[in-house]
Amino acid sequence: MTRPDNGPAPSGRSRRGEPRTYDFRRPTKLSREHVRVLQIAQEAFARQATTVLTSMLRAGARLELLGIEQHSYDDYVAALPDPCFIVTFTIEPLAGKGVLAYPLDVAMAAVDHMLGGSGAAEQPSRPMTVMETSITRHLIGRLLQEFTASFAHILELQPELSAVEYNPQLAQAASGSDTVMVASFTIGIGPRSGEATLVLPFSSLQTPLNNAASPQLSESAQAKRRRALEALTERLTAVPVDVGVRFAPLEVSSEDLLSLDVGDVLLLRHPQDAPLEVTTNDVTFAHAIASNHRRRLAAAIVPTPASGQHPAHAPAQKDTA
Repeated sequence: MTRPDNGPAPSGRSRRGEPRTYDFRRPTKLSREHVRVLQIAQEAFARQATTVLTSMLRAGARLELLGIEQHSYDDYVAALPDPCFIVTFTIEPLAGKGVLAYPLDVAMAAVDHMLGGSGAAEQPSRPMTVMETSITRHLIGRLLQEFTASFAHILELQPELSAVEYNPQLAQAASGSDTVMVASFTIGIGPRSGEATLVLPFSSLQTPLNNAASPQLSESAQAKRRRALEALTERLTAVPVDVGVRFAPLEVSSEDLLSLDVGDVLLLRHPQDAPLEVTTNDVTFAHAIASNHRRRLAAAIVPTPASGQHPAHAPAQKDTA
């Protein structure tokens, strides 16, 4: 059974638009929400790794995310070239291991650059010497630090380099049937480029991914939000608000307005039995009638008049005293 591919894949796997085998015994577990969360983390890792590679190798370098896919570990290993530079690392506090793999000639070119070379010469296709491995371990350590920072919004990881392999069949980071998340990158150092992959076990990261995709607040965080809401509500009830009581508004023509003079009188046309408007910020929120309270002018709130009983906005008439 085949289905269209949903995105770029590492070498050896189908490309965009090409069909690939779908195993109904291993249904897709990586949801759109998971991919979205992982993409944010992997893109951040690619940006920071580019900076690390450029500064440590003193050469133009790049790491660009191509896509994220789900595979069985067996299928992933079968697609890797032999030999290949493969690093396995722990992902404490989670179980399982991660894998970082990229072409061996790119890894050798990186060593050449760190030893002062140009990296342009043809690189040997052999396992690294003890010194070359030591130099490369320092670079991988820096990359794992950036990996930790990029995944901090998902989970606080403490990765540790486990082993370096060159034969994919010897890089046993998971069982063959285990589902893994494969992030594919384009890696380039100077004129040399290839395809890198960063692999993580799905079973270990499933719960953190679910939490990151649909974050659930802890009890302490929920209690903190409740206290903040209560404090905000309490303070809002004590905020002073300017309130005015006014007659019904008038409409005045520009000619009458400009011709007003001292002593002129504007007829309000406010019915005697119509309540006044109680307003704040030019919004009417109640009605009242003029009153007094302990020898002070006051406004007694009354029911809002029914629609149609409001005084009409009749044009104002000017009179002279």
